[in-house]
Amino acid sequence: MTKSISYKDAGVDIAAGEKSVKEIARLAKSTFTKNVIRDVGLFGSFFQLDTSEMNNPILVSSVDGVGTKLKIAFLSNVHDTIGEDLVNHCVNDIMTSGADPLFFLDYIALSKLNPEVLVKIIEGLARGCKNANCALVGGETAEMPNFYQASEYDISGTIVGIIEKNKIVDGSKIKTGDILLALPSNGLHTNGYSLVRKIFFEINNFKVEDYFEELGCTLADELLRVHSSYQHAINLLKHKAYLHGMSHITGGGIEGNTYRILPDNLKLKIDWKSWEPLEIFQVIQGIGNVTSEEMRKVFNLGVGFVFIIDNKFIDETKDTLKKKNIHSFIIGEVN
Repeated sequence: MTKSISYKDAGVDIAAGEKSVKEIARLAKSTFTKNVIRDVGLFGSFFQLDTSEMNNPILVSSVDGVGTKLKIAFLSNVHDTIGEDLVNHCVNDIMTSGADPLFFLDYIALSKLNPEVLVKIIEGLARGCKNANCALVGGETAEMPNFYQASEYDISGTIVGIIEKNKIVDGSKIKTGDILLALPSNGLHTNGYSLVRKIFFEINNFKVEDYFEELGCTLADELLRVHSSYQHAINLLKHKAYLHGMSHITGGGIEGNTYRILPDNLKLKIDWKSWEPLEIFQVIQGIGNVTSEEMRKVFNLGVGFVFIIDNKFIDETKDTLKKKNIHSFIIGEVN
């Protein structure tokens, strides 16, 4: 008699998934704002949009991942920061337009579900959402045997925000003489990890637990630093008439991202010597023998976000940020 075959025999463990459902639901619910009107677990998420104080509301959305930074999480067996990375990245992206984040959904795909790891990932997502006042309203966990390597996963997130149409910041007001005012990054954020992994692990055979005197920490601690959120600083400036544009420095570096919002007839003039790159970038360049040109294309080099400001208001802008203990520095101008 032929033995019966179950879904678990094929690699999908429904019971393991159900084991983590209650904790995931609790974490998600902890992020709910008053606009979320149904609990987690239905076939769709319900968000009641309050536009009573808006004349012409526009929804702003974005979807992203964290790239091969995930490989560092796997090697380090640290899974509670990746979700926060993802949320902060997405929040920064939509806020370059001046939008306020409303809600977030995640997608996690893996070969075999590990309830403890899954909960750690959601912990990071929930922490990021709570910090951003953004509700984690739902998501999808896909167990896909033989599709991903054992003990590995992929993650992506979708964020939706809102803005008044006449308050959208889109770079159209940028003009010659505007100043590039930067906010510092705290490390690689979520970009450049394919090159970093090749340099550290393939070519030089370092381990994630190796301690670097220059960095003052292990390689894992440095490479897993959580992507900075710039929400507070953006909120201070987004309605100022002298703010002409905002750029989130991700893949493509400072120029690659800032040119995206620049009118066609204008160019950037960046003073690359106006700030000292973070130590991690100096280590990468030294160990990997990477050219300065390539470093500028791949990494943020210590600049995580750029405001483009009318030059007559640059001192006022810096003072506004400084009063809230937010460090900023000039890195160039628009020509």
